[in-house]
This record gives sequence, structure tokens and C-alpha cells, in this order.
Amino acid sequence: MSTLRDAWRIARKDLVAEARNRELLYTTLFFAVACVLVFAFGFVQEEGEIGEGVSAGILWVALMFSGTLALGRTFERERRAATLRALLLAPIERSAIFLGKLLGLMVLMLGVQAVLIPIVGLMLRAPIGRAPFLLCGLVTAGVLGFAAVGTVFAAMLNRAHARDVLLPILLYPIAVPVVIGGVRGTDALFAVDPNFALAQSWLAMLIFFDAVFLTLALWAFAPAMTE
Repeated sequence: MSTLRDAWRIARKDLVAEARNRELLYTTLFFAVACVLVFAFGFVQEEGEIGEGVSAGILWVALMFSGTLALGRTFERERRAATLRALLLAPIERSAIFLGKLLGLMVLMLGVQAVLIPIVGLMLRAPIGRAPFLLCGLVTAGVLGFAAVGTVFAAMLNRAHARDVLLPILLYPIAVPVVIGGVRGTDALFAVDPNFALAQSWLAMLIFFDAVFLTLALWAFAPAMTE
């Protein structure tokens, strides 16, 4: 319980700091919306039709790109204020630091997705209201797996000068199963003939990936933060 309490304190600290300036929120949201608009104008035909699977693909590409931008700033406040050493020396478990950063990042990414999904539905005529709870489950599971892996890599690259370049190079190959599961599951919902059983299968697979990635991330975070 103490680990969860410490994790919540770290997440609350990040969320309060973000609520004051909203710098990362606005940047991430603008980038995600820009991705959707660019792809929408590129894939939507003159008749207003789009190819099969395009809506799901655009949604998850925007999630990945905007999530990478947010991940690159996960430890930015501590780095700029030179407080990362103090955080590491605090009498708390390293897993609490990981969980706190992960929770704050997930709140930010899910907030962006709450705005992004209606835009995808409007611009690409995606049937987002067909199975809203299943769609929310797919997005939440995908964000969790993506953020879990990304938080570890963001911690590893915190002191690297080229961290903004190295982060996507390391993150995307590892996060491929999450992205594939999210795209396939969402596409099964957005299809003309929706396959809810297939979407539920991909959701179950995403949950399995999340369990694996969370376990590995908790195991790897402490060595990654060791100076």
C-alpha cells in the first residue's frame, strides 16, 4: 500500500504541475489533431469515402506519435530543475516512481484520446458509438502497454543528448504487438460488418501484452535509473 500511495503522490505532483501551465497537454493534443487532419486529407477521397482499416490506422498512428512526444517529456521537469537525484534518493521504492510516472502519463494520453476519438469519428466517419465501452477498453489497454514500455525507455535515455531521436527508435519495435492489437481490434469495430468477437479477442491479447510489459518494466526500471 505504501508503494501505491507514493506512486499516487508522484502522479499527483506531475498532474498538478501540468494543470498549472498545460504546456505538454496543449503540445501533445495539437500534434495528435494535426496528425489526424493530415492523414484525413490524404486518405479521404473526393466522394468522401475512405479505404477499409484507414480510420483505425490513423487513430493509432496519432496515438503513437503524440504518446512519443509526451514520453520524451516524462522526466523533463526533474531534469530541468535538477531534482531527479533528489527523487531517486527519496525513501521510496523505485517501482513507486515508475508507477507514478506511468499513471500521470496515462491520464494525459487518455485525455488526449478523449478529444481525438470524436475528431476521428467526425473527419473519417468512423462509427465510434457502435461499441463505446469496447473501444475505450482497446484504447486504454493500448495506452497502458505503450506507456509502460515508453516510461522505461524514457528513464534510460533521460541523460542522453539524443534522447528525442533514440526514444522512438527503441520504443516502436518493442511496442509493435500493442499497436497491431489496437489497430486490428479497432478495425474490427469500425468495419462495415463489425466483428465484436474478434475485437474482444484482440482486447484480451492486449491485456496479456500489458501484463507482460508491466512485469518487465517494473523489473527493468530500477536498473535503468541506477546511476
